Amino acid sequence: MKISKMLKIAGLMLALCTVTPAAAQFNLKKAVSAASKGVQALTLTDEQMAAYVKQSVDWMDKHNPVLPDGDPYVERLKKLTANCKDADGIPLNFKVYDVIDVNAFACPDGSVRVFSSLMDIMSDDELMGVIGHEIGHVIKRHSKNALKQQLLTDAALDAAGAANNKVAMLTDSQLGGIAESLMNAKYSQKQESEADDCGYDFLVANGLNPWGMSMAFEKLMGSEGGAKQSTIQKMFSSHPDTKKRIEKMSKRAEKDGYTKPETK
Repeated sequence: MKISKMLKIAGLMLALCTVTPAAAQFNLKKAVSAASKGVQALTLTDEQMAAYVKQSVDWMDKHNPVLPDGDPYVERLKKLTANCKDADGIPLNFKVYDVIDVNAFACPDGSVRVFSSLMDIMSDDELMGVIGHEIGHVIKRHSKNALKQQLLTDAALDAAGAANNKVAMLTDSQLGGIAESLMNAKYSQKQESEADDCGYDFLVANGLNPWGMSMAFEKLMGSEGGAKQSTIQKMFSSHPDTKKRIEKMSKRAEKDGYTKPETK
């Protein structure tokens, strides 16, 4: 699922959040030149791309408010993900950004970042469904392939040294470009369906109710925020296949004998 530009707080937050919303917006600081083309990415190796992803994730962590251990948001996430050590051999690490955008994303290196405002409006089952979906894109290598394709066309690396098998230290603008590529990855309907199934299995594996998948989608699809609506909300409210995905997840949960929780 894709994330675009930084967003201001939506009216949805005032209606749904029962705690004081975060004050900051997610910080991307994108300033990539439109003239920089990514021919260098044609020869980008997996090792180089992994190094660039790590640089970008470290940069995002530095430029956004990461909540510390002991914070209620962090402790809630740590409790929910206590058994989530890796995704198909890729080590996972989790952090919470205290920002007003409604989102979560996972990177090819296994970094999972959850936004506090998403946690505000989601039950545990729903939250883990969204997280599991995002991790599903990593397990299926969707995010890795999408990033490589993005680098081929948009050239977040510019001329930063992808040549000669060297890993360059990237500038802020280049790191911002990779960050946006990671968060704006476009997936096919088939890939989204595969990630949905991963999210469902993720919930079951963690002892949670897989109805959380369809309920999270329903909540995002039905939310309203107008022009200030979060990108993740816009995606679920506008995609024509969202209802089909909800129906598929609901039927699977029914078939597996799970009872749908009462909506709070």
